Amino acid sequence: MPKPYLLTVDDDPEVLRGIERDLRRRYSAQYRILRADSGQAALEALRQIAERQEDVALLLADQRMPEMDGVTFLNAARELHPEARRVLLTAYADTDAAIKAINDVRLHHYLLKPWDPPEQNLFPVLDDLLDDWHYTFEPPFRGIRVIGHRWSQDGHRIKDFLGRHQVPFRWIDVEVALKDPSLEGALAGRPSLPLILFHDGTQLASPSTEEIAVKLGFKTQADTTFYDFLIVGAGPAGLAAAVYAASEGLRTLLVDREAPGGQAGLSSRIENYLGFPAGLSGGDLARRAVAQARKFGCEILAPQEALAMRTDGAFKLVTLSSGAQVAAHAVLIATGLAWRRLDVPGMERLRGSGVYYGAAITEALSCQDEDVYVIGGANSAGQAAMHFSQYAKRVHMLVRGEGLAATMSQYLIDQIASRPNIEVLARTEVLEAHGEEHLEEITLLDNATQEKRRVPASLLFIFIGAQPCTSWLTGQVCMDEHGYVRTGPALKADGKLTRQWPLKRDPYLLETSIPGVFAAGDTRSGSVKRVASGVGEGSVVVQFVHHYLATIS
Repeated sequence: MPKPYLLTVDDDPEVLRGIERDLRRRYSAQYRILRADSGQAALEALRQIAERQEDVALLLADQRMPEMDGVTFLNAARELHPEARRVLLTAYADTDAAIKAINDVRLHHYLLKPWDPPEQNLFPVLDDLLDDWHYTFEPPFRGIRVIGHRWSQDGHRIKDFLGRHQVPFRWIDVEVALKDPSLEGALAGRPSLPLILFHDGTQLASPSTEEIAVKLGFKTQADTTFYDFLIVGAGPAGLAAAVYAASEGLRTLLVDREAPGGQAGLSSRIENYLGFPAGLSGGDLARRAVAQARKFGCEILAPQEALAMRTDGAFKLVTLSSGAQVAAHAVLIATGLAWRRLDVPGMERLRGSGVYYGAAITEALSCQDEDVYVIGGANSAGQAAMHFSQYAKRVHMLVRGEGLAATMSQYLIDQIASRPNIEVLARTEVLEAHGEEHLEEITLLDNATQEKRRVPASLLFIFIGAQPCTSWLTGQVCMDEHGYVRTGPALKADGKLTRQWPLKRDPYLLETSIPGVFAAGDTRSGSVKRVASGVGEGSVVVQFVHHYLATIS
């Protein structure tokens, strides 16, 4: 494929030559560098590129240009190349316009002039944006194809697995596949569905996620049997701990039963995370964190589930779902939460066939021109409603309370109010789910009037709270009445430590009732259920791990 373009626009010849020089020095090996001295000339170049069906990775435009300023140009360019990363080059006096453009033209970043030295003020920003573009860019498809029935529970399981591991794939409904001559050979002999077709010509019929992981070359077996630090759970807390521990020289193993990111990894858009004014998806956050952890040498196993833990002197031994046992000096429990099930008739039977827990982002495209129902009034539900509203004809939010104000961030409430195809139904709950092979209708109860009504529904997404994933630790560490792991001061009652604590010293802030076993993030009793809080706890816990290791060395 031809190299994609980087286009810079500035009416000042000296500035234009300077930015072009720096771009060529850094990026000419991977990109074609173009320059234009006006917005109109740049738009004409972009039209020609679009006609040739070539790709533009990044647009860098000066704000103060005669006839057409930078924001106006980027807005027009967005119609021609919507996936290109848009960067505004501006003087300090124009930063208000740049900040406004973040929402108006979905500006990805703005840079202040002068940008010298570029190694510090220019290249890190552009490197990050270009990495993002490469991740989301879709060249002519040569990846995995999945053939199956839309309402298949196994089909949803496989789509969810591939999506959470950020493996590009294309879903093909079996009715469409049967009419495609190019798929005739793959479907010969009526293989079991879902059927996965790989780019090397091989295929797997109705595979388990473990079989898919092996085929894709995922790492599921540890390199050794002993580590300094073993982290169970790859949500924000676990990933942060992995980055800091590995960067500080600890031999670190991170395991997760599904995929890196945890519940946060399923979020379609996190807009209040520090340092990302344009927001980022949970998948993007997980991808960046995984790359960072691996850069420092952290070993990551997924999918791989921790089934049990025991202690043997100073060693902690964790049994994995593969049957292997891994030992470590210190362990972090960061297993997060699982969505609580909605216990009404028909719901469990139709799970995965129109009823989904969490955002199920892989199902978003199937919402096209349909009515979608979202149960829940917290941020996760709001983020999902905003995401689905881009595809669905209408999104109905079902909230048991009086409204969203008590449970949702104000910025999300404002966004939902601005979307004409999102309807919030307060004091409303679901009494029953109906359907044979898939969800077809739901029965709603208006708690204000006690009126019941049965409405058509083919897609229902549930966000009704969560419960900690700590059943594998029962009898091992001290937990509260809800199954959250107690740490530090929470191990005390009436000023006295629980009898389970064996040492004379007090436990460290994030240490559990077993010395050297720590807990962080949503699974910890008393934690703040925020992405940033999980990241903070995951980074802080490494300090206590060092303190603990010093006591046993």
